Amino acid sequence: MRRPDQQTTTRPTTDPAPGTGTGADAPADTAPDGAGEQGHRPAGTGPAAQGHPARDTGDLTTEAVLAPYLRGQAADFLRSLRLHHEHSAPADAGGHDAAAATRALRRAARRISGSLHTFRTALDPHWADQLRAELAWLSGVLAREHAYANRLTRLVEALHQLSGPALPAARGARAAGEAAASDAQGRAALGVGAARAGALLERRLTLARTRSHSAALQALGSSRFHAVADAVALLASDVPLAPGTTGRTAEALLEPAERAEQRLLAAVAALPPSDSEPYNEAQDAAWHQARLLLRLHRYAHEVVLGAAAPSLASCGHALDLHRDAVEAAAAAAAAARTPRIAPATAYALGVLHADQRHEVEAARAVFRETWPYATALTAP
Repeated sequence: MRRPDQQTTTRPTTDPAPGTGTGADAPADTAPDGAGEQGHRPAGTGPAAQGHPARDTGDLTTEAVLAPYLRGQAADFLRSLRLHHEHSAPADAGGHDAAAATRALRRAARRISGSLHTFRTALDPHWADQLRAELAWLSGVLAREHAYANRLTRLVEALHQLSGPALPAARGARAAGEAAASDAQGRAALGVGAARAGALLERRLTLARTRSHSAALQALGSSRFHAVADAVALLASDVPLAPGTTGRTAEALLEPAERAEQRLLAAVAALPPSDSEPYNEAQDAAWHQARLLLRLHRYAHEVVLGAAAPSLASCGHALDLHRDAVEAAAAAAAAARTPRIAPATAYALGVLHADQRHEVEAARAVFRETWPYATALTAP
């Protein structure tokens, strides 16, 4: 398994990429995994330079590495669940601690399910598949309320910036006057519908958030959730390994981690080039798949090397922003399809949709700039 400071000189071989049902990534998951992981690793350095010594490959056994990792994530899951119960309250009523506990709960669930996917061959496959599916369900349910709240904030702030008083810079008094007049007309036309567009988005997304909050509360009180919590509690003390796994060598972990890396590199190499036609929403799925595979690769990196990869944090954050902008653009487009809205409102929502698609393009550019495997983006 290569470290992120190394470059790929050949196009990676392709492997079937996991679909959205892998459980490694929940729908509308808005909590970035790379929080606190800043900067890039200089070339020629490794985990030891970051304060995380690399493991000896002789220690890479399922009993010495994978099982403790899964037990640790299960303990984090249970600890976050306890904190959530202690601080449970709606976010609008001061439930900040409950929201933080929910994010930590989802974080642990993602790492467990991602590891179950990548290292399935080292585990009891039936158990791994079943728990992974249930964790995907839970993570998705818990993520939606937070996602709708963030989407509303993003869109309202964007509307305010688009319809605000800022004017473009221009040379000369006459040019400045003409630019100011033209800009003022455009902003006036946008301002007429911006307030109504904001109110429409608030109604739609607040309703969706409220429903998601109710669904999360219902899920946390269901027998299905209690079964998941019981399964994770058992995982905290006992990791069901595949028959014959005991005493296996490093290949039991290195080979699955390498496959996860190769799937990521293949997906990134297949992304549309930077000079492709903008505003092509059909390309979004490929970028979402790259985000999922990057997450799986990062979790495998944590298991095998014992630490997160700082150089992957920035590109992972860029893909999170890409996902947020894509979903915000879709929300603006959906609101614009509301029957019998005023033309000015539809115009404001159209401008907002275009603005968020520009944000999509900007996030893609940041990803390309921060991607540590430079040649993977230029593979033929």
